[in-house]
Amino acid sequence: MRAVSLHRDVIVVTSALLSVNCVIVRGGAREQRETSGAGARPGETVVIDSPVLPDELAACSALVDQAGFPGVSGLLATHGDWDHLLGRLAFPGLVLGCAESTAERLQAKPGSAQRDLRSFDEDLLIDRPLPLALGSVQALPVPGRCEIGESELELHQADGHTVDGMAIMIPWAAVLIAGDYLSPLELPTLGGGAQLGAYLATLERLRALVARADHVVPGHGPPLDRDRATAVLEEDARYLNALGKHGSRAELPPGRRGAAQRRAHRQNVAAL
Repeated sequence: MRAVSLHRDVIVVTSALLSVNCVIVRGGAREQRETSGAGARPGETVVIDSPVLPDELAACSALVDQAGFPGVSGLLATHGDWDHLLGRLAFPGLVLGCAESTAERLQAKPGSAQRDLRSFDEDLLIDRPLPLALGSVQALPVPGRCEIGESELELHQADGHTVDGMAIMIPWAAVLIAGDYLSPLELPTLGGGAQLGAYLATLERLRALVARADHVVPGHGPPLDRDRATAVLEEDARYLNALGKHGSRAELPPGRRGAAQRRAHRQNVAAL
């Protein structure tokens, strides 16, 4: 597990498996943070998405304490894939917030995320102390806003990779959490009933958000600065447009032409 600070209120935790990113965000009034005495803990903390391994999840609470952030009061998931839903294993008493589209997906296929996690764990011989229980799920309107302390997160529609999802902008920190988009490692993938047009529409929405961001956190892979995120977005748009026109003959983005990306490309062609 690797942890980096993008802003005094934003820590990105990257899992050793799948390079999944979890983002820990502190929200509150700047004036209160600057004038509070030593040991004071203004505001509140929200954890967005999750790392994968049991020891990484167990370390999240200690990391929050070490950063001097308030105790975690809420969880958010950018979408309903199992590898973004594991925050409940680290903080089992908290409500999981997600887009209305994600809540509908989880309700329509109860137990699907748990089965996918169990299959993943069995393949890699991972032993978890407890099974995943999603508990209470809070459906959030998207587009919309989510309060965190005296600040607000912006929630933006992000479907196409899956039929559900949201990107999250942290405006005071100029950090964009993109969900499973804009990864410099992964090929854009169309799965779970997603549509090519929806993915391209999400990229257009993300374009304006990337322009406002100093840092962009993809679902998988290292955080990006604005210029690199813009370059990845353009590569992804070119690939998807070529996919729609040329199918299997579409050229893959530079640096993403390995065996895993070619398998993903074949799956994209089958999904058209």
